[in-house]
Amino acid sequence: MLNLPNILTISRIFVIPIVLVLIVFDAPWARWTACALFTLAGITDFFDGYLARRSNMVSPLGRFLDPIADKLLVVAVLFMVVALPDRLDTWSFLGVTGTWTLFPALVILLREIMVSGLREFLAELRVGLPVTSLAKAKTTVQMIALGFLIVGDAAPIWIPAKFIGEIGIWFAAAITLITGYDYLRAGLKHMAGDAKA
Repeated sequence: MLNLPNILTISRIFVIPIVLVLIVFDAPWARWTACALFTLAGITDFFDGYLARRSNMVSPLGRFLDPIADKLLVVAVLFMVVALPDRLDTWSFLGVTGTWTLFPALVILLREIMVSGLREFLAELRVGLPVTSLAKAKTTVQMIALGFLIVGDAAPIWIPAKFIGEIGIWFAAAITLITGYDYLRAGLKHMAGDAKA
């Protein structure tokens, strides 16, 4: 059970509290370190699945932990950066505060809850709900956007990190709505078929 892919997945979970503590510190070194750890954790998301498939080490533990590790990492960091006002004030010149970024964060969280519930229901019907390419793209956009938001003002002045991060989160939320609808539509078809049976 403790093969390399599973160790990579578990490491992604263990790094979460370290990243969150570093985000709280208002120091450039802490922000860059948090961003580096977050980026490494995101990279393991690709390699654990790749190694498991290539080395034929796919396990029930890995299939269980991998999506959970992804969601824990993204949701924890998302809410940490949204909760800290200094990370999200790039829209002030329009008279809009950073609290507007709560909306895409909420969309992302609600979608994750809905898809998790849908997967649990379909598992009872022995129906899988495979991850789509668009859903993988959504995860990538989220990771990139959150990396920029973690760094925030610690970035060089010529890199508008907070602005890029906020745009990225809104874009990820838009993709989230699309993928959430696709998953829900697929799930409803199975529900309708189950009801007819």
